[in-house]
This record gives sequence, C-alpha cells and structure tokens, in this order.
Amino acid sequence: MIKQAIEYIVGLGKSEIHRENGQTFSDKQLHLVEVPTLRPFEVNTLSSLISYLKSNFDSSESVIVHIVSPTEVTIKSSINADKNRDYFIKAKALIPEIYFDNWYDSEKFNIKLQSCFVKNDDRDVMLKVIGNIKEEDVKTFGDNGVSQSVTAKVGVATVGQVEVPNPVVLKPYRTFVEVDQPESEFIFRMINGPSCALFEADGGAWKLQAMKNIEVYLQAALGEEIENGKVIIIA
Repeated sequence: MIKQAIEYIVGLGKSEIHRENGQTFSDKQLHLVEVPTLRPFEVNTLSSLISYLKSNFDSSESVIVHIVSPTEVTIKSSINADKNRDYFIKAKALIPEIYFDNWYDSEKFNIKLQSCFVKNDDRDVMLKVIGNIKEEDVKTFGDNGVSQSVTAKVGVATVGQVEVPNPVVLKPYRTFVEVDQPESEFIFRMINGPSCALFEADGGAWKLQAMKNIEVYLQAALGEEIENGKVIIIA
C-alpha cells in the first residue's frame, strides 16, 4: 500500500510529452536546473582589478573585461552550458559628489572647484572671479543672454566690472583616478546672492572619452594578457 502511494506521488511529478503540428508540448511546466554562477566582489580601483587579472586566482581561462560606464568595469567568463557567465569582480570608482544644474553659494562653489576639479586655466579664472566678488555689490549684474559681468576687485584697492567666463572647459573627477579625467565644456552662470552653477554642455560626450581612457589604461597594463588571448576588453 505504501509502495503504491509513493509510486503514485512520483508519477504526479512526471510530465507527459507529445508532439503536434511539428511542436513539442508538455502537460507540466518544466524548470531548468541551472549551472551555479559566481556573484562578484567589488573593488574601487582599476589597479585592484588588474592585480586580480594577473593573479589568475579564480580562472586560467579567457575572460571579458567589460567597461560598462565611466565608473564601472566588470570581469566575466565565457558562457557556460546555460548561456550564463561567471561574474568574477566589479570595479566601482569612488568619485566626489558634484551636482551640476544646481546652485551653490560662492563659498561652497569655491570649495567644489578646488576639491572636485583638476587644475586648469578655466578653473583658475573662475576661482579668481568668485574669490574677488564684492559682497555689497553682487546684485549689480550685466547680462546679454550669453556673457555675464559682476562687480569684483580688479586690483589691490579698486573694483570694476569683471566678465564671468562662459562657456568654460573643465575637468571634474568623474571616472577612476588612475586615468586622465575627460575635459568638457560647461555653461557657468551666476545669480543674485551670489549663487553659482555649472550646466553640462557637451551632450554627454565626456562619457565616451572617459571609457576610452579606461580602455587605453587597461590595454597598457594588460598587454601580455591581451596578446595571449586571456583578456578581451570591450567598451
């Protein structure tokens, strides 16, 4: 009796398969038991990712280095029998918080320029304008729709109308610190307060340049592994 009951229960799990009009049908939904895949661990630098690749720690087979974005690079294996990949490692860039299209008072904006941007000529000009604004005269602006001017110190003891640079070419920290930060144009605007803001003006082209910079950096560091076919880089 017990044996018959067990055989009946087992039988309930069996699927009836038949073919009709050139198609295969089952009376039960089937679920694939997939080959287990790895979940990635995360690092924050490209140098850590390179060290991992050179170590052959998890795999001696070829791997794909995928430059997902200016701030993310992943390493995955070739596909397995289930068309899935092992996901070995992910590098996620640590970058400072810079809010474009957002108004800052002049002091906070000054700090952002010095701490979150690579030094260049336009950054230095902006710092000079912001650092010399006369507090009592900041409401006196001249604006022709494109350029702006503000009352600021122009000498040791004199003030005058200083043109606000616009557009400006800047290099904010937006990708991994190991690579050259992409340079792009910004619209620099000021309003009464004074408050300052930067508006991106390159249509996101900097992202493509940042990813290209990452690719060049990885190719230089992994030349031997690429030549041997162990590493394939895609962006």
